[in-house]
Amino acid sequence: MQCRCSVSRLGAFRRGRHLFQEKSLHPVRAVNGPRICQLYNCHSTLSKDSYRSDQPVFLLSKSRGLLYAFTSRRSQSGIVADPIQLHRQRLLAWFSVLPAEERHFGPSFALDSIHVDPVIRESSPEDILRPLSELTLEAQLQSPLCPQTISVSQLFKPHATGKPVRNVVLYGTVGTGKSTLIRKLVLDWCHGCKSEYKLIIPLSCEDLSQVTSPVSFTRLISKKYLHLRELLPTLQSYSGVLFILNSLEWMNLDFRMANTELCSDPNEPMPPSAILVNLLRGYLLPEANVLVTTRPSALSRIPGKYVGRYAEICGFSDMELQKMYFQLRLGHKDADPRETENLAEMLNRNLEHHSQLSAACFLPSYCWLTCATLHLLYYTKPDDPPMTLTGIYTTFLRLNFAGEVLDITHPSKISLMLYVARTVGKLAYEGCNSRRTKFTEADIIKCFHVQMNSEEELNLLSVFRSDAFRFFLNPSVQPGQENFFVFTIPAMQEYLAALYVVLGENKTILQRLGKELSEVISKAGEDVVAVVNILSKFLPLRILTIFNLLRVVPRLYGRVSGQSRDNIAQTMTAEMFREEDSYNDDVLDQINSSILGVEGPLQPAEVNSSTQETFELFPIFMAGLLSRRNRAMLNQLGCTIMSMDALKITRALKKHLLRCSLRRLPPSELMDFLFFLYEFQNQSFSTGLVNSLRDLDLSTVRMTPLKCNVVSAVIGGAGKLITDADFSSCDLDPDAIHTLAPVLRRCQTVNLHMNSLGPDSCREIKDLLLHPECRISSLRLCNNPLGPEGARLIVEGLAGNNSLKHLSLLRTDIGDEGAEILADNLGKNQHLQELNLAYNGIHDQAALRLGEEASHHPTLSRVHLYFNELSDSGLRALQSLGDVRVIVSLTEGSDASRHWSLILRELKANAGGWDHARMRSHLTLLLRDLQSSRAMTGNLWRKARILRVETEVKLMLSRIQEGKP
Repeated sequence: MQCRCSVSRLGAFRRGRHLFQEKSLHPVRAVNGPRICQLYNCHSTLSKDSYRSDQPVFLLSKSRGLLYAFTSRRSQSGIVADPIQLHRQRLLAWFSVLPAEERHFGPSFALDSIHVDPVIRESSPEDILRPLSELTLEAQLQSPLCPQTISVSQLFKPHATGKPVRNVVLYGTVGTGKSTLIRKLVLDWCHGCKSEYKLIIPLSCEDLSQVTSPVSFTRLISKKYLHLRELLPTLQSYSGVLFILNSLEWMNLDFRMANTELCSDPNEPMPPSAILVNLLRGYLLPEANVLVTTRPSALSRIPGKYVGRYAEICGFSDMELQKMYFQLRLGHKDADPRETENLAEMLNRNLEHHSQLSAACFLPSYCWLTCATLHLLYYTKPDDPPMTLTGIYTTFLRLNFAGEVLDITHPSKISLMLYVARTVGKLAYEGCNSRRTKFTEADIIKCFHVQMNSEEELNLLSVFRSDAFRFFLNPSVQPGQENFFVFTIPAMQEYLAALYVVLGENKTILQRLGKELSEVISKAGEDVVAVVNILSKFLPLRILTIFNLLRVVPRLYGRVSGQSRDNIAQTMTAEMFREEDSYNDDVLDQINSSILGVEGPLQPAEVNSSTQETFELFPIFMAGLLSRRNRAMLNQLGCTIMSMDALKITRALKKHLLRCSLRRLPPSELMDFLFFLYEFQNQSFSTGLVNSLRDLDLSTVRMTPLKCNVVSAVIGGAGKLITDADFSSCDLDPDAIHTLAPVLRRCQTVNLHMNSLGPDSCREIKDLLLHPECRISSLRLCNNPLGPEGARLIVEGLAGNNSLKHLSLLRTDIGDEGAEILADNLGKNQHLQELNLAYNGIHDQAALRLGEEASHHPTLSRVHLYFNELSDSGLRALQSLGDVRVIVSLTEGSDASRHWSLILRELKANAGGWDHARMRSHLTLLLRDLQSSRAMTGNLWRKARILRVETEVKLMLSRIQEGKP
């Protein structure tokens, strides 16, 4: 088979334990049945029936001068199938499977492209077995120096002294990429790139820990890999076999001779832990190599004399490895290569300037999270399955912590993620409350040692500190702040704080005692009631009445706990509508800036900045965690949110939000509120709140594909009729118009002012106007380069539209050609009442023709033609049209126009985007007309009115000359 290891890519997600299930073929069908069956049929040379028929045929194969015997089966067609080759094909199909969350991000997240190896450092037993008490928190979190690095192919190379290496322990904290590296190793072997191994047999220690009855080693392997069944009797003679024991922390091994007897027979039934002990001792299959992966806390379970080499995965300690990873991962099947290259370049520049981000990307798993977030921000499309930011973070933690127990030897078997929620979540929540992102060692100890009342609890904390602490917290790399700790990814603080609150862990001491007391009284009450029923036959009933109060206590506590759910809803609402956050960028732009940085000159870092931290993701994550999909994933992590609790929080939240959402919100705050509803993923809940909105003001919000999708999903799904939708200066493009169409067609007034919309966008606007459910009565397309082609498409839309009454094409570059097109087709629409064509470079002939057509229109009563290239005679001709009001100047004969305030209002509204030289020229002409009209009239009232208009024009001229909009 041709070597294809050059086309394998690092998948940064942590867990692939579905690759290590008990049976060989069934898990593959369960994960991705049709696809894997297809892969199996393509690669396998055996049919299902032929595999089970015929007698085995023994063949000989020679490699490097060594003779190997293995079994094969002859199919009905006479083709001989090598069981090892079949094993390669099965593992290839098996280990190539990606979870649905990975496939959502496209092919760039598959392990079949270029791979970036993390740094692997060879360490000594003295380094790794040093007592944890000798290390302070700060010392534990220092990035390890990697002076002696090795590659995967060098793991089993003999030492410099010539001593052979049989067993290798590959260890690292959560998120460093141990499981991914194993998957890469297995896939390379399947592609024929690891010729030093004749056979690789991966085994999951998590699966082995579930086996309770004794089983032989051969039976254990044949249950998992049925196709190797007849190869196992000759396995002892092999010298190129590699066993991979993944996640040793799941096994409690005992190497004492008194407790685990020696056994060299692979056919003798033993407990799985005894099999592993004998395998690592070298007593069982001494010619085989063993590669063990584990977390640091489980290193002491294997005596050092049985380990030939310790190797630690150090992550991406080199920034160039980070850049290479991002360059490979940001590709997308539908993405523009230039956009992807620009995205990677911005990220690389921010990595160089933002040292804390570079420190976070030390872990490959956080590189995965960064890429997944960028995919959400830049590659979201309306037809894609809904993916939320909370969903990405929950998926990220599920891929790293799903099924993980903090310490398998502890009787509580508490899940690692639940322990994180109670300890790190408490620290995160207190930080959000006090608006802090930096913590001292005293802060950490205070949160982690709240309930350290026993030796077992201290041991749990010790395991957590060695295995997962660095996954969440790291020392600050900012100058002068080295003694502080920060969250590896800032948004993770807000996520864990939200999880801490939604799980109901932020209880007061009184609430905790009340719960325990209620449980005790409830259990005691059952026994007391039984006794009372007996005594009531012999004693007066009044004496026993007091015992009935015991039944009331649990109900009373239930009402108190219900009040705590209302407090959760109140916390979400208060955090969502904080006044000081109303003037920030919307939260999606803040996330984008934190990853890609801000374009332009860098601002000097203010170490002692007095600006308060904002935590706008905190309430949004709380809403997202209540969605059904995220609650299901959290349940896999051991963090259960009961459906009844979620329902009660939702009801209380709706009551609080209705009061706050009725007031008019700034555009960025409104975008955050819509994103809050989107993360909730509850359409009926969103509809009840969206119905309270009358206007949709998102002006100046940079409408990315994701934001457009959020607005369309929340507002469009509700079917709400909006009075006024303002999308001015939002950087809209044709795709954005298409995505927002379900919202725009249900708005009465739509403002698309200054969005650089061209003819391509007009095709979407045409479809919008022709939609049978279109309710648009006023459409503003000012300051967009529509051109004559855009005018033609707009007219085609007008021909079939019955709702539009006011259309503004002010400064849309339609020129004389566009005006002629409008004049030719104006009669096809019978509902338009006002048309604004100001500042379009229209000359006398086209303007007069348009005015004449407008005068015959049954409903059109006003046409704006000021600031066009009209002569004095053209102005007079247009003003003489009696059937339609043509607004061309600030004057009407010897009086000021009745529409002078409308004209000046339009000028003020658009002055920021117009050519100032051209505006000065037009305003000078208007001022000259005003002065001429004032000189012509003898009416003092008219003179005063014209003088007032002159003052306004002079004020605008002076502002333009000063360079002010």
